[in-house]
Amino acid sequence: MPALKPIKYSRKIGADFNATLNKRVRAYFKENNISRHANANMVIKTIFMCSLFIVPAGFLISGLIQSVWLVGLMYLLMGLGTAGIGLSIMHDANHGAYSQKNSVNRWLGKLVNLVGGYAPTWKIQHNVLHHTYTNVEGYDEDIQPPPFLRFSPNAELKPIHKFQHLYAWFFYGLMTFSWITAKDFKQLYRYKKLDLTKTENPSFGKLLAELIFFKVLYYVIVLVIPILMIDIAWYWFPIFLFMLHFEAGLILALVFQPAHVVPETEFVEAEDDLTIPNNFAIHQMQTTANFAPRSRVLYWLIGGLNYQVEHHLFPNICHVHYKNLSKIVRETAEEYGVPYNSHTTFFSAIRYHWKMLRAIGHGQVEGRFHIG
Repeated sequence: MPALKPIKYSRKIGADFNATLNKRVRAYFKENNISRHANANMVIKTIFMCSLFIVPAGFLISGLIQSVWLVGLMYLLMGLGTAGIGLSIMHDANHGAYSQKNSVNRWLGKLVNLVGGYAPTWKIQHNVLHHTYTNVEGYDEDIQPPPFLRFSPNAELKPIHKFQHLYAWFFYGLMTFSWITAKDFKQLYRYKKLDLTKTENPSFGKLLAELIFFKVLYYVIVLVIPILMIDIAWYWFPIFLFMLHFEAGLILALVFQPAHVVPETEFVEAEDDLTIPNNFAIHQMQTTANFAPRSRVLYWLIGGLNYQVEHHLFPNICHVHYKNLSKIVRETAEEYGVPYNSHTTFFSAIRYHWKMLRAIGHGQVEGRFHIG
């Protein structure tokens, strides 16, 4: 498998929009004398989301609870904590957006290791491939699911895809379960062949050793010690662990999928010379969508990722600023005639994602697709 060949975006097309938008965002922070990074609200959220995982885990490994129902409740809370840490804390940290100190970002980014994932492979898939090549066929792994799912009209169409709008939701729930089993190992070896692991550590051996260490540590914390400390039948623990990850995986999928696989977003193939005849910023606007911009509760709980447009334009800015930045982005987009995709509510975004899954599964989508 050869090294991944980078794609180049146009520096001329849409350059005025990009320059104006960045100038206005810089002015916003300067005029209001605020940092691009975390604030007090973000610190409170960090404590809350981490506690959702750490406190229940503490009860499990201490053996203080012996009721099967209370044990199940602890795993449910840990599922919420896993999603919360993933959406609100480690996501910003691994983008370098949480703090101006690299050490703070590095250690908070490693929280994904605590909840069953692995920071280096996550950063390569998300930061390098997804953010750089959003909805680009053959590059963005977020639109390259297993063969029984089809997220892009540029991917191969199979008969089974006709039913994906019905069964995809179950497999969404397996997203983080795949973290704790084989996915990170497969990705690490694949990224080595693509010459991408060097972005995280020149030594592949160190990455592999670290990955094994954190996987073992995770299973010891969430499975081995609770089995030894809690006097209930052993088979409850793998059941609860699966429940934890199905809950977390479904939450994460329902946040990320409506951001890119909806009728408004475009799906792109690079030219033969590995170029995309579009400005990078406009490409992000065309391939990304917001949802529920008026929901303060959702905004707080999911790390501002209902403002995916702002996140893709400014991933190095902490999500606590996205709501205010959205006004600047929307006005600038309108001024330059650039699309600003947004669904009014979370449920409308899910509904249109369902319609998009069905349309793609039936081979009804070519490029941009509008559903009434």
